[in-house]
Amino acid sequence: MTIYDISEKAGVSIATVSRVLNGSNNVSEKTKRKVLDVMQQYGYTPNAFARGLGLNTMKTIGLMCADSSDLYMAKAIYFVERLLRANGYDSILCCSGYDLDNMKKSMNVLISKKVDAIILIGSTYISEKDEDNKYITDAALQVPVMMLNGSLNAPNVYGILSDDYTAVYEATLYLIDSGVKDILYFHNSRSFSTKRKMAGFRAAMESRGLFRNDFLQYFQGSHEDIPAMAKHLSKLTKQGLNFNGIIAANDTLAMGAIKYARTARLKMPEDISVIGYDNSLLTSTCEPELTSIDNKLESLCGHLIQTLMDVLNGIDSPGETVFATELVKRGTTK
Repeated sequence: MTIYDISEKAGVSIATVSRVLNGSNNVSEKTKRKVLDVMQQYGYTPNAFARGLGLNTMKTIGLMCADSSDLYMAKAIYFVERLLRANGYDSILCCSGYDLDNMKKSMNVLISKKVDAIILIGSTYISEKDEDNKYITDAALQVPVMMLNGSLNAPNVYGILSDDYTAVYEATLYLIDSGVKDILYFHNSRSFSTKRKMAGFRAAMESRGLFRNDFLQYFQGSHEDIPAMAKHLSKLTKQGLNFNGIIAANDTLAMGAIKYARTARLKMPEDISVIGYDNSLLTSTCEPELTSIDNKLESLCGHLIQTLMDVLNGIDSPGETVFATELVKRGTTK
């Protein structure tokens, strides 16, 4: 028995069941009685986020990320934990890695800890196969599931994400309009976010008749191995692939592109232009400084936690919220 089952049997929404569990005043006594009767009939024991019935909440949120050494995820964890503490919540972090079985195990660990909700940090948790997302939708039948930079159309799942498609589409057109025509999209992930970025790149290049399949370049090595990223690009030039622009899926890959340019004695932005993504601290660690897309991570995290607090208090919230990005222009582009 889950809150989804209760909502069906009581003939009310999941949000209404959540309001009853949290003791919200925005539910009529008749509706509240109906929900409580169903719970009693089926012997349902509310989990820890049911504060309103006089049960003690754990006041703890489960966090999942694939790799806390990743700059984006590490910064997101910092923002999320700080905001949770400000709202009176503790957190439990599971670093699941990228393997589906380990993701499922991490989710089960957090559910077993009776957390009030689960936050999935990063878009790697979204799969194109519905069956691979079932562990998320199943968890959402027990607790709210929040997704940072991911989205899944399912009850009790809430996605807060950047408009990655438009961000890269516009950045690509910006390079083209500055005179850069042969542009690579350089990535190291098959995630939901990366695919949206790639789609934006492809659409922009196709709109100007410039797209080629070999402009999509995947780096398979470690996300920390910047020299290997540079070597990958050097290998492409030796194989005869000419390019004078690189849009990287993240700032670390962009640093690999800058290292490649230095090794090849290419001037930036005269000979080659580079755009990163995330607008991280890396943007100011090179010369010239890196042009990068600001994904508004702090704003995303703030909105995610506010949405979570609303959900836990039985307030209706949208299943998806999309934030606009900003291209921060620096010395690696004209």
